[in-house]
Amino acid sequence: MAADPLAPPAPPAAAEVFGESLDAARDYAELLAGPGVQRGLIGPREVDRLWERHLLNSAAVSVAVPDSATVLDVGSGAGLPGIPLALVRADLTVTLVEPLQRRTAFLVEACERLGLDSVTVRRCRAEELAQRSTDVVVARAVAPLARLLGVTLPLLRPGGRLVALKGRSAEDEVSAAANVLKAMNARSWDVRDLVLPGGLDATRAVVVVAGDARRHQ
Repeated sequence: MAADPLAPPAPPAAAEVFGESLDAARDYAELLAGPGVQRGLIGPREVDRLWERHLLNSAAVSVAVPDSATVLDVGSGAGLPGIPLALVRADLTVTLVEPLQRRTAFLVEACERLGLDSVTVRRCRAEELAQRSTDVVVARAVAPLARLLGVTLPLLRPGGRLVALKGRSAEDEVSAAANVLKAMNARSWDVRDLVLPGGLDATRAVVVVAGDARRHQ
């Protein structure tokens, strides 16, 4: 007899967002609600709002990611936003970057269970990755924007983009990071409301387009 589900049921909007990957998204929600909580990757109070606050919020990143991009999810933690992004966008090649062993062990188990063959898990710090080589870096609840820029912009090819989920703090963080954005030769930056179908609230993100490498040296 199957155990009772730990995660709340998927809301109606999840079917529209995840499509054919909805069953995998449900499995991921169960992993977060079970092993994710048990291993301290997600707080027990977050279980009731897994879908709206975590899975669907993370899936909204897909709106800002170009077709067939290579994506680094820096400071992936429990796989947010990288795993929901990979479930929504099978065209992407996603690498989950996380330095802590207990978290990478969970990520490997999750990717195997969900059949995410296009997702790789790397146990390392972002600073150890090849520079100027990826199309998109995504980040969620990793660091204030001014500090995040120093870690992520060097990883992007010229014209690549950082998509940082920031919520209500987005505008304030952009203002605080203005000097860093200029010093690191960012080509452009703006705050965007990423909207998914199904009447969901928008997810607010800062999108930064990388310039050339001349000021990164």
